Amino acid sequence: MKNYWFGLVLVVGVSCMKGKQVDLIVHNAKIHCMDDQNTVEDAMAIKDGKIVEVGPERQILNKYRADEIQDAEQRDVYPGFTDAHTHMFSLAKQNLGVDLTDCKSMDEVVDRIKTYLKKKKHSFVIGRGWDQTRWKDDRMPTKESISKAFPNIPVALYRIDGHALLVNEALLTTIRPYKTLILDGPFETGLFIDNDMSIPEAKMLDFSEKEYEEELLKIQEKLYAYGVTGVHEAGVLNWQIKLLKRLVQEDRLSLNMYAMLSANEENYQFAKRNGVISLKNLSVRSFKLYIDGALGSRGALLKAPYADQHGHIGMQLISEEDLSLWIERCLALNYQLNTHAIGDKGNQLVLNGYKRAFEQNPDHRWRIEHAQVVDPLDLHFFGDYAIFPSVQPTHATSDQDWAENRLGKNRMKGAYAYRSLYNQFGMLALGTDFPVEDINPFLTLRAAVLRTDKNDYPKNGFFVEEGLDLNTALKGMTIWPQFASLSETERGMLIQGMEATFFLCAKPISTKEIPVENYSMATFVRGKKVFDAASY
Repeated sequence: MKNYWFGLVLVVGVSCMKGKQVDLIVHNAKIHCMDDQNTVEDAMAIKDGKIVEVGPERQILNKYRADEIQDAEQRDVYPGFTDAHTHMFSLAKQNLGVDLTDCKSMDEVVDRIKTYLKKKKHSFVIGRGWDQTRWKDDRMPTKESISKAFPNIPVALYRIDGHALLVNEALLTTIRPYKTLILDGPFETGLFIDNDMSIPEAKMLDFSEKEYEEELLKIQEKLYAYGVTGVHEAGVLNWQIKLLKRLVQEDRLSLNMYAMLSANEENYQFAKRNGVISLKNLSVRSFKLYIDGALGSRGALLKAPYADQHGHIGMQLISEEDLSLWIERCLALNYQLNTHAIGDKGNQLVLNGYKRAFEQNPDHRWRIEHAQVVDPLDLHFFGDYAIFPSVQPTHATSDQDWAENRLGKNRMKGAYAYRSLYNQFGMLALGTDFPVEDINPFLTLRAAVLRTDKNDYPKNGFFVEEGLDLNTALKGMTIWPQFASLSETERGMLIQGMEATFFLCAKPISTKEIPVENYSMATFVRGKKVFDAASY
C-alpha cells in the first residue's frame, strides 16, 4: 500500500512537468460518467470548462499536466445534479418572510408570526408552508386566528404547495370594493384557492428586488453545497426573467438555469419578441401552464369525486379552449409547453391535448409536471406521443399518510407511479418542487429508490413496486433533465466534449443506503470550483 501511494505521488509530480497542458485534473476518483454503458473511470482532464478526456489514473496523469489538481480521495464523482422542478423565487419569498413549514396548528402559525415580527419591522407579513394535513383534523384554516392576533397589519400566508392563500381581515379590507366580483366565500373565510389568489395578491405588498437578488444567491450557494448545479425554474414572471438575465450577465448566477415562463399575456409577448433565449447559462424556451390545483388542498382535478369530500372533483384552472390556445402558441414559437397536472382528469386533458405536438414534431419534449395521479388506462399516452414525465419523488413520501383518504384505494394504482411512467417513456426528469419539499436532492433519491422519507418511514417503503433502481434515479437527476430541456449535448454526462460540471459526493450511495445527511465535498461548474466544503 505504501508503495502504491509513493508511486501515485511520483506520477502526479511527473505529470506537472510533461504532457498536454489543461486547466484541471481530477484523479483518484470513482467518476460516474452516466453514459449508456454506466462507465466508471479514475480520472479526467478539463480545459476551458470542457472535459478533454476521462480514463484510467495513469493514462490521464501521464498524458496531461495542470496547475490545479483535485484529489478525489476515492470519492464518487457525479455530474452535477439538476433539479428538474423548482421555485427559487418562492423559496426566496419564504426565506424573507415567515417559514411555516412543520407547524402543527394555527396556534403555532400565530406564534411564528409573532416571533418574526419581533425581529423584522415590516409593515406587512408574508408567510408560506402551513399544511393542514399535519394538523389534528385536516381541516382548511380560516382567518379568525390571524385576524384577532394581527388586527392592524396585513397578513398573507401561502399553503405549502402554493395553491391556497389565507389572509387576515386587515388585508381583506383593502380589497373590499372588489367583493362583488367574486363569491362571498373567500371573504367569509379569508381562504383563497388557486385562481382566486390573484385577488388578494393584487393588493399585497412584496419584498424589494434587491432582497430577492440577495436571497437567490444564497439559495445558489446552498444548492452547490448539495451538488446541485442546475435547476428548471417552473414559472417565472416578466420582472423575474429580467432579474435572472442581469445576474447571469454579471456572472453572479452561474447555476445552469432553464426557466419556464409563466403562461400569461405579458410573457407571451416577450417570447414573440425574443424567441428562444440562450444567454450563457440561462435558457428560456418553454411556458409553464396549470390545468388544475393540488391534491392536499383538494384542487387537483379528478375524474370522480374525492373520497373524502362528497361531490367535489377539484378545480379545472383553464378551459380546454385556453389549453388549445397555448398549445398552438407554443407550436408557433417553437417553445415547449410544460403543464402542471396532478389529478387523473387533469392529466387526461393535457395528454389528449399534447397529441398535436407529436403530430408536428415527434421529438417535441413537451412535459407534464407532476403527473401525480394518472389513470392506468391513460399511461400509454406518455409512450405513444413522446410526452416527458417530470416528477418529484418526495411528494410520494410526504403525501403517503393522507393520499388514499383523498383518492380511495382504487385510484392509488395510478398515483405516484414513477416506475410505470418510466416504463412508458423510457426517461424521467426528477425534481424536488422546493419549497413545497426540501431542497435536499438526497431525499429525492431516497424517495425514488427506497420510497421512504428521511426517517425511514414507512419501514418497507410506500408502494415499493413503483420505485426506481438507483441508476435510473441518478440518470433522472443528471442526463435526463438535459433531454427534458434540450441540453443533452452540453451537460449531464462526464464524457469527452461535455461541460465539466460535477461534484465530489461526501458519502457513498448504494441501492440499500442513501444517506440523508449527504453533501458535496467540492462542486465544479464549467471547470471552476464554486463550492468547497473545506472552507465551511
